[in-house]
Amino acid sequence: MISYLQSVYRRYFHDPQASLLFILLVGGLIVILLVGKILAPALAAVVFAYLLEGTVLKLQRFNVSRGVASAVVFLLFLTVLAYVVVGLLPLLSTQLARLDEELPVMLNDVQVWLRDLPEKYPSLLSAEQLEALIQSARQGLSGVGQKLLSSAFGAISVVLTGLVYLILVPIMVLFLLKDKDELCAWLRRLLPSERSLLNTVWEQMNQQIANYVRGKVWEIFVVATVAFILFKSMGLNYAPLLAVVVGFSVLVPYVGALVVTIPVAAVALFQWGMDANTVWLIVLYLTIQMLDGYVLVPLLFSQAVSLHPVAVITAILFFGGIWGFWGVFFAIPLATMVKVTIEAWPTTGGYGSLPGVRRGE
Repeated sequence: MISYLQSVYRRYFHDPQASLLFILLVGGLIVILLVGKILAPALAAVVFAYLLEGTVLKLQRFNVSRGVASAVVFLLFLTVLAYVVVGLLPLLSTQLARLDEELPVMLNDVQVWLRDLPEKYPSLLSAEQLEALIQSARQGLSGVGQKLLSSAFGAISVVLTGLVYLILVPIMVLFLLKDKDELCAWLRRLLPSERSLLNTVWEQMNQQIANYVRGKVWEIFVVATVAFILFKSMGLNYAPLLAVVVGFSVLVPYVGALVVTIPVAAVALFQWGMDANTVWLIVLYLTIQMLDGYVLVPLLFSQAVSLHPVAVITAILFFGGIWGFWGVFFAIPLATMVKVTIEAWPTTGGYGSLPGVRRGE
């Protein structure tokens, strides 16, 4: 066993740069897992600065100084942030409050519809089975209500945390954009002078991650905007709330679009019933999803590294379980980073050089 581990070490860690890359990856993961919540504002600022960096570089190509370009982009960032905080969040809060008020009426309509099923389809569902189903649903809803009530007591801490983010994150974004060159030079001084492997992995990943993340932001914006126009023009209730949900559903490939179809169809059925408006809404909504999958995604992510669907879903489950929303958002870039790191990792020999492993096995 010891000789096998020694052979593995010689094969995968013979290069000091490989050991350095491994230490940096493991160390970064440990830091995020241990103090990720404490450093959350700083990590969020790094993410936003990374997203805005491309716009700063485009302005610099027009002979605009780094400071001026950073100031312009930062003002645009503050404008969007102010719109979200002052305009969008209160609107979504109002929509949620309205939905909370109308939810009992909707549930009552569902209960009335369910009670008619045993008469129409006695062979599929008995009255006893239906009553048990209704009681189970009531218990589940009461549990949800208790959880919401208990979470309400933490509203003060949530507000305070939000204020901290609103103050600290924009300040750090400004300095990260303005002083990027100085900060990068300081970080480079902490690393060994011989770091060709790190440079190779970073060069392969930087453009692909940038394209993916910025493309995903545009995809969320475009899909949410088109969905809102559709819902609003047809007079669908909760149009802003549903549009935001539809926009963020693109973060979860293959599954998000399917899951978010349920609330859209449910609201349409409660509002209009099974008439032409419901049918047209669902048809047009599915058309938006098809255009997103077959037109918008190839257009935005033509330079992204292709990953197998199983790898994509696994990455979403893994990184989402670790880091929540940001884990889901960066799941595909992180999976791509893992793939590129494995492909660039220096090795010696082959499987046949490991004790107990023969070629072809």
